[in-house]
Amino acid sequence: MSGNTAEILSIHKTLYQRLCELPPGLTGEIIGGTLHTQPRPKGAHIRAEAVLDRRLGRHYDDGDGGPGGWWILVEPEVHFVRDTEVVVPDLAGWRRQSMPQLPQDHRFEVRPDWLCEILSPATRSFDREIKMPCYARYGVPFFWLIDPEAHTLEAFALDRQRWRLLGRFEGNAGVTVAPFDAVPLPLGDLWC
Repeated sequence: MSGNTAEILSIHKTLYQRLCELPPGLTGEIIGGTLHTQPRPKGAHIRAEAVLDRRLGRHYDDGDGGPGGWWILVEPEVHFVRDTEVVVPDLAGWRRQSMPQLPQDHRFEVRPDWLCEILSPATRSFDREIKMPCYARYGVPFFWLIDPEAHTLEAFALDRQRWRLLGRFEGNAGVTVAPFDAVPLPLGDLWC
């Protein structure tokens, strides 16, 4: 294949094909017809994500000491529109009544009931200005923003396609926050 033919084929690749071909170390998302990439997260971000997954997963996914009834997953590939509007939230949750079974492939095409983004210097504005409106547009009922540097959790509920702040929590206290308000979440465990 000549160089020109390879260039022409490359031009005609879909955004999703380009997303799938990203090199290791980059995460890609397609929002509003644009392919966005960001580097893999750093230590404080990874720590907050892992601890939150363990806490919520134990009580809400496993049902150990909590109500159960959820799937809690780290960095799933959520397709609001198959291969066209694709996000990779830090954490996502589905009530099992909304999604009784996990998908057979890597595409999650059922709208999550909760999404969480963990802010970092590289993703702070992207998470707030691009992803947050996208999640509202597709009707995600609950959304959290966690900032490991500021030691804060902001919780939102969707109200007429707009985010309503449920609360801004900071420090180390145990908090109860919708939709996971049956068991207190010790915020201090999320911070390095």
